[in-house]
Amino acid sequence: MFIDQATIYVRGGNGGAGCRSFYRDKFNRRGFPDGGDGGKGGDVIVRADRNLYTLLDFKYNRHFHAPNGGHGSGRNKKGKEAPPVVIKVPVGTVVLDKNSGCVLRDLKEDCEEFIVARGGKGGLGNSHRGIEEATKGEACSEKVLLLDLKLIAEVGIVGFPNAGKSTLISKISNAHPEIASYPFTTKSPVLGVVRRQGRQFVVADIPGLIEGSSKGRGLGDRFLRHIERTKVLIHLIDMAGTEGRDPASDFKAINNELKHYSREVSSKPQVIAANKMDLEPAVMNLEKFKRGVRRKVYPISGLKAEGLEELIDAVAKKL
Repeated sequence: MFIDQATIYVRGGNGGAGCRSFYRDKFNRRGFPDGGDGGKGGDVIVRADRNLYTLLDFKYNRHFHAPNGGHGSGRNKKGKEAPPVVIKVPVGTVVLDKNSGCVLRDLKEDCEEFIVARGGKGGLGNSHRGIEEATKGEACSEKVLLLDLKLIAEVGIVGFPNAGKSTLISKISNAHPEIASYPFTTKSPVLGVVRRQGRQFVVADIPGLIEGSSKGRGLGDRFLRHIERTKVLIHLIDMAGTEGRDPASDFKAINNELKHYSREVSSKPQVIAANKMDLEPAVMNLEKFKRGVRRKVYPISGLKAEGLEELIDAVAKKL
């Protein structure tokens, strides 16, 4: 199951208390202080892991508490320092403080990590000069975090449902999405790695874009943010109009949704792919479409894997 948002509660460990102790023997009845310090509480660390691709682990496990530090004891024995708690998240996860909405860290690299909740320092024992009474350990910090996963992909495939995005990504990459002849077959983004002429790049199939997606219609409002990190977009058009729509209108509608969502996203370079050219209506619609958009269009057939090499070369050139 693909989960791209989760809320978790994190709390560091409290510092251990310092010890108030006196050493006495037959030569020193009054004794002298020998209380040890308390140990530091455990930190909570968030670490990016490239082997993860969903936040499903946090659907049920949402509370992460680090252990407290050990208390000091006599004979200057220091309390044990508590180990950290490491929370592993997929690469591309944005960590936010849910109460303030502040972005704490954007984890874009594998093994990148940071301390999200620090453990408290241990208290001082009375063995320190000038301290008669031992001190308590410091209290820990705690936070409520929002984890927001934005996929790391260089290329995003956008287009209306049933335009052939799943078929295209299955032909050009190692991805194996569900493919069917009805809209909204793909209900979550799909990643695939494209390899050509010694070069490789990651492609993402972004599902659910329809007119009004930026305002919450369909699935697009959930997944539009996954194309924020992409460098190039493949705009896939159903040139045959198999759903009864006009290809030129589809092209304008998707671009309008991208513009309403973010100017940065709408300004990304696009490679226009005219799909389903194996069908007769597509051949008749192509010339009219070219005159309307006045841009380079790459005719392809995802089903028969025709024209895909030229398309991939154009994408690689843009990258």
